[in-house]
Amino acid sequence: MKRLTAYMYPKCSTCRKALKWLEENGYEPEKVNIMETPPSGEELRKLQKQSGVPLRKMFNTSGELYKSMNLKEKIGAMSDDELLELLASHGKLIKRPIVTDGNRTTVGFDEERFAEVWA
Repeated sequence: MKRLTAYMYPKCSTCRKALKWLEENGYEPEKVNIMETPPSGEELRKLQKQSGVPLRKMFNTSGELYKSMNLKEKIGAMSDDELLELLASHGKLIKRPIVTDGNRTTVGFDEERFAEVWA
């Protein structure tokens, strides 16, 4: 069985779809509830570098917290350190799921991207 860590939210339908895809493709991901145990700023920096996704794309822009904090207007003026600190402080702000094997990482669920990275 191939090992992965999936930072996810159990009630999130996108996370459930991603987990189903991973399980159907031979993975048994270790599930980390991103709301209860969000990755630290340092861990997020590492995951972001491995994924190749711009830091600003690691935000869950459709979430209520993102909208209520008016982050669309604010993140453009924030430094990477400030962005990482903000992400690490609120699991709800992080785009999910984040899936990693320690070397490669994907952010969000896109079936084509998963097939590219995890198949």
